[in-house]
Amino acid sequence: MIYVYDCHKQEDTENLAQALSEISKTADVWALFGTLGVGKSVFSRAFVKNLTDTTEVPSPTFTLVQIYESIDFEIYHYDLYRLKSPEEIWELNIEDAMYSGVCLIEWPEKMGKILPVKKILKIEITCVDNVRTFDISSDNLKWKDRLEKWNVQI
Repeated sequence: MIYVYDCHKQEDTENLAQALSEISKTADVWALFGTLGVGKSVFSRAFVKNLTDTTEVPSPTFTLVQIYESIDFEIYHYDLYRLKSPEEIWELNIEDAMYSGVCLIEWPEKMGKILPVKKILKIEITCVDNVRTFDISSDNLKWKDRLEKWNVQI
């Protein structure tokens, strides 16, 4: 199962993130794959802002993780670009975050085999001619059921 959305402008990316954030539940892991500048941070900011009272959502490029309070759970926004080895992720409390909160993970490939591929919702973002394409998929049945019931208009 793969859902594909083309975003022609930043507002489209923000609308997609906001709509997806509405189906988020405790223990969700959102894995955002894509090259530099493709829209991972734009997506993450809109996702966090939609679920919290937060107005500032800085990229956690240097802190590696930012934590936000929503009504139902904490949101852990990870940017793993600067990770030197997958094992460093344990220092960022990722195991607890994956079960007690919602994780948005930019650069999840830096986790190597630690990334729980059977648990994640994979969002692969590519950009061609200024159109960002979001391929959304998962091998997990919980995601498949939720996404089949979900319909978004961006």
